[in-house]
Amino acid sequence: RLFDLDPDLLPLFQYNCKQFASPQECLSAPEFLDHVRKVMLVIDAAVSHLENLSCLEEYLCNLGKKHQAVGVKVESFSTVGESLLYMLEKCLGTAFSPDVREAWSKLYGAVVKAMRRGWETLPEGD
Repeated sequence: RLFDLDPDLLPLFQYNCKQFASPQECLSAPEFLDHVRKVMLVIDAAVSHLENLSCLEEYLCNLGKKHQAVGVKVESFSTVGESLLYMLEKCLGTAFSPDVREAWSKLYGAVVKAMRRGWETLPEGD
């Protein structure tokens, strides 16, 4: 869904300087699948710390810095969020109620808000 929504994101996913010729090639790459697992671990950590998301603040800010360093634009996280909601809707079916959608949107929004701080902070020494 991600590359359907924004094909321009494909070049961001390069591993060992290899660019993918198509979204399908990227989607089947072990490195991309590992990246997806890492994204889901971040989502899992956010769910696990729902009552105290601030404990993840520094980690998420640093994760934002890493994404900025490889050329990811903050706006791209909206597309990732849309893709996450799409996947949840497909997996949960009728259980994906408007309230569930809103809860996931809020959680994802909190994660992105913390990651955005990585774009806003200057490297040490500047």
